[in-house]
Order: sequence, then structure tokens, then C-alpha cells
Amino acid sequence: MKKDFISIHDLTRYEFFELMDQTKKIKDDPDEYRKKLKNQVLAMIFEKPSLRTRMTFEVGMLELGGKAIYLSPSEIQIGKRETVEDVAHNLERWVDGIMIRTFGHDNVIRLAQAASVPVINALTDLLHPCQAMADFFTLKEHKGNISKIKLAWVGDGNNVCHSLMFAAAKAGCKMSAAVPKGYEPNPEIVRLALEDGKGSDFELIVTNDPLEAVAGADAIYADVWTSMGQEAEKEERLKLFASFQVNEALMSKAKDDCVFMHCLPAHRGEEVTAEVFDGPRSIVFDEAENRLHAQKAIMLALMGK
Repeated sequence: MKKDFISIHDLTRYEFFELMDQTKKIKDDPDEYRKKLKNQVLAMIFEKPSLRTRMTFEVGMLELGGKAIYLSPSEIQIGKRETVEDVAHNLERWVDGIMIRTFGHDNVIRLAQAASVPVINALTDLLHPCQAMADFFTLKEHKGNISKIKLAWVGDGNNVCHSLMFAAAKAGCKMSAAVPKGYEPNPEIVRLALEDGKGSDFELIVTNDPLEAVAGADAIYADVWTSMGQEAEKEERLKLFASFQVNEALMSKAKDDCVFMHCLPAHRGEEVTAEVFDGPRSIVFDEAENRLHAQKAIMLALMGK
């Protein structure tokens, strides 16, 4: 595996499935891994707040025998108070790995290029690879062979959508993305995902029609319509995305055993109804739990001796 975990695109198909297998082993027998990162320290740089990212990385390091140190936006002000490179050269002298949750994807790239210790992308405006790894592990738990499923994305063609495309390409499954006009996923991400999926049964469809996207789907995935940094667009987005709400009517167009997925936090009554989100087919909290196990597998792959 590469020194850093920046994008699922960077993984080989073998590495992708190895991480899936390692995640299962860690989840099934956590005691076996209690000392695997003994005395190692992970620096956690947060430019964006998060419940799941902080808890799962911090708890994950503790359960692997190491320690995680939280660095708030006011403490570093990466790229403002100090250059990204200077932050990297300081941290590499003190810690064994760096996790960063930030806005600009370039910050992660520059940090990884400068640091001599592994860097983990815990979210940028472009990608959310840790979430997608946990999501596909969750799909594997619920659906079995992930190369045989169809995943339908409904909403904004955002960072989570991008990473799910890369994961679907590595898994070799089908994925459709229904997005409003003007909110399509980054065309370069689409191109790279199609390249990644060559030689497998990977299919990718981008449409403006939610009904087309969810037809025959094994899972329907939604995210908030307005992400951090987009607050000024909220009213416009609420209008444009109204027909992209995941409700029982939309769920009924998918397979009978279709599950509902969401990366959280969720806004009931906007991108998803409470009926679906809190209903029996929702696996959103399984995804949240599996962030812990998937990220432990990533940290072990990068930082394990």
C-alpha cells in the first residue's frame, strides 16, 4: 500500500479488497489488534468540525494501543499562520502519522508531499475516502458480494459521491448518480473512475432523473443538500433539490430489499424523510460504526510495523 491514504483512486483493486478483509478481521476480533500501534501517535488536523471523524480516529488509535492528538483550526490555521509544508516538517518530528480534515484538497496533497510520515485524508471538498471505505464494508456486510450490487446516489455530485465512484470502480459494481442540472460530479473524477473500472463489470451512469437512478438499486445513498461552506446557497439549493428527496415513494422504485445509506449528519425532511431515515431499511448507523473499523484498518496498513 502507498505511504499515504489520499484517494481510493490511488489503491489497486487488490489493496482495496485487502482493506475490506482487514476491516472485517479487526471488527470480528478487536482484542487481537490492541497493541498493533503501541506508543504511536497520530496528529489530527481539523479545519472542519466532525463528530464521527474525531471520535472514530481517536477511539481507533486508543484501541490499537496508540494515542491521537486533536489540533483545532485555531491552533494551526494551516496555510495561513504557517505554510502547509512547515506544518508537515514540524509534525513529522513528533508523530507517526497525520490525519487531516480540511477544505482544499490541495492542502492534503501538499502535506503528503512534504511529510515523511503517512498522511490520511479524512475529508476535503473533493473527496471523502474514509467514508466510502466504511460504506462499502457496510454494503458487504448487508449484501455480500459487493461486485454484484447497484448503488444509487441521489443528490449533489459532491465529495462523498466522488469517493463512492472510486470505490464502486474498485469493487467492480454498478453505480448511478442522480443530480440536479449544474450539480453533476467533477468530470475528471468520472473519467478516472471509468479508467479504474476497466476490466471489471463496473458501470457508471450520471443522470438528472432520480427514478432512472434508483431502478433496480440495492442501496440508495443521500447526503445533505448544503454542505459546510455552502450556507449562502441554502435557499436556492432547497428549491433545486426538492425533487431529489429520498422518500418511501422513491425507495419503492428500487429493489424490495434496498437499503438506505447516509454519511451523516442528516436533515430529516430535506434530503430524506424521517420515515426512511429512521425506518427498518436504514443502515446509516452501521455505516457510522464501521468508520471506526475501516479507519483502524487504514491506520494499521500505513503505520503498522
